[in-house]
Amino acid sequence: MSLKDSPENTAPEPNHTKSGARTLLASLILSSPGPLVVGIGLFLGKSSTQLADFIRRTAELLAILVSFIIYRITHKDEAFDPARKLRLEKLANRSVGIAMCVSGLAMLLVALLFPSGEKGNVIPGLVIAILGVTTNTWFFFRYRKLDRAHPNAILAAQVGLYRAKSLVDTCVMISLLVVAIAPASPAAYWFDIVGSVIVSLYLVVTGIGILRGRKITR
Repeated sequence: MSLKDSPENTAPEPNHTKSGARTLLASLILSSPGPLVVGIGLFLGKSSTQLADFIRRTAELLAILVSFIIYRITHKDEAFDPARKLRLEKLANRSVGIAMCVSGLAMLLVALLFPSGEKGNVIPGLVIAILGVTTNTWFFFRYRKLDRAHPNAILAAQVGLYRAKSLVDTCVMISLLVVAIAPASPAAYWFDIVGSVIVSLYLVVTGIGILRGRKITR
């Protein structure tokens, strides 16, 4: 197969482009309630993991919104200027990388500075985390399949983002589950703090990788 016929240099089929746009839109719609529900939970609980999760979800939602808009713009017609498309794709991926780094650093500060004490009701955040593990894992496999079919910078960044989101939600779920079962125990305190630290470090490392343009493992 010649170079011009390779997957990286073959224009995506219309159906594939529509699938990518629909998947990004579904990501946006399903991610939208997260910050709201977790934010409401903050009025009922005092978990540092829950506060950090609110910051993360808000930043990621904005990054997904930017990616969706740019994907639609760059795929509205086949004659779109390649140089401009490349610049916009870099902008979209930069927004994803920055969102992950900012949310990771914010979570680290929350974990280290948030006062300890009664954690309150963490059930809303726990429910969102459980749903997040399921939906984000599905989106990870969906984006990976789309990107493998026709490699695209925006979709590749979403592969990295949703891999991180799945692992982060798993960590948040475990941490909040321990807090919900035994809120006054030493285990709850340490799971809450350690959970936030692990999540924040993973987000920062992944975000830096995206900002540096590291190839996403498909």
